[in-house]
Amino acid sequence: MFHQADLFDHMAPAPLNLASSVVALPDLVERVSQVSKRPRYVLLILNLIAKAAGENGSLGPYVRSDAAQIPVRDWLCQALAPLANRDCRRTAMIAAVRSEWSAKADASESAGDLAQKENEEIEARILRSGRTNVSRAVSDLVRAGLLHRHYQGYRVDHPNRGAQREAVYTIAPDVRLALAGIC
Repeated sequence: MFHQADLFDHMAPAPLNLASSVVALPDLVERVSQVSKRPRYVLLILNLIAKAAGENGSLGPYVRSDAAQIPVRDWLCQALAPLANRDCRRTAMIAAVRSEWSAKADASESAGDLAQKENEEIEARILRSGRTNVSRAVSDLVRAGLLHRHYQGYRVDHPNRGAQREAVYTIAPDVRLALAGIC
């Protein structure tokens, strides 16, 4: 009989009491390196969340940025976007968008309008991929037991996303203490 492997079979669940065993920054680094393929990126996200979190250790569902409230994932994505400016995939994506828009452009469109549309499309693609990267990194932090994620929004607080709910991230108290030296 053929057995199809579950998508999450290869992920070992973290023990329930991980956060209480974390007492120092090297412990955080070790814990993250055990569950993540990109531990440096994950630690950057943890540090950003720790710096912006309130007194209760929670951040979200919205963060004030430039006099506007934006979802916490978008805020994290915008904060980390400069890291990929020199990445070959980022430059290839920008070149692809520019060639697509120049092929679509008609003679009546000005160069300024075309450049604005290109920039809007580039920003939309960067945001979309950045949101995915942030979600994966936060999932690694949740799996490591360093962060708790729930969703808040339209109707009621809920453990699952959907129905116009946005993420709220809460850092474990011991993790906040360990990060206090670098925050």
